[in-house]
Amino acid sequence: MSSEPLAADYQTLIDNSQSLIIASCAENGAALASYAPFLAFENAFYVYLSQLAQHTANMLRHRQASIMFIEPEADAHNAFARRRLVLDCTVDEIARQHSAYEQLLDQMQNRLGDTLGVLRSLPDFHLLALTPSSGQYVAGFGKAFILKLDNGVLLPLTP
Repeated sequence: MSSEPLAADYQTLIDNSQSLIIASCAENGAALASYAPFLAFENAFYVYLSQLAQHTANMLRHRQASIMFIEPEADAHNAFARRRLVLDCTVDEIARQHSAYEQLLDQMQNRLGDTLGVLRSLPDFHLLALTPSSGQYVAGFGKAFILKLDNGVLLPLTP
C-alpha cells in the first residue's frame, strides 16, 4: 500500500468518527481507557473535558495520552483485523483567555451539536489539544505501518 492511499484510508477513520478513544495514565500508574468527542483542526485533536473526569486529571498531570480511532465492528470483515489508528500525543491546555479558545469551541459546537453550548457554561471544563507525535496504523492482517509526523502530516515509514 503506497503512502497516499494509506493516508486516505486512515483519514477516513478519523473523518467518520465523532469521538476518539483515550488511553491515559493515573497518578498511581494505572491505565485508564475512556473516550471523548473531538474536533480535528490544524494537526491536533481538541477535546472539551470536565475536571471531574479522571482522564482529564491524568492528561493534565502527565501531558501525554494515546488516542485511537477504530473501524466499527459492523463494518469489519474480521474482528481480529479491524482497521485502527493509534496516535501518541502530547497534551496542552488551551486557556480560556487564549485568542483561539472561543473559536475552537464554536467549531466544536458546529460539529458536535448544541450539548457543547450547555457545557461551555460550566466552569469545570478544560479545552485540551492532543497533538500527535507518532503512531501506528493497522489496515488488516499483515498490514501494520509505523507512522511519523512530518510537517503536521502523519506519514508511513518506508522500508
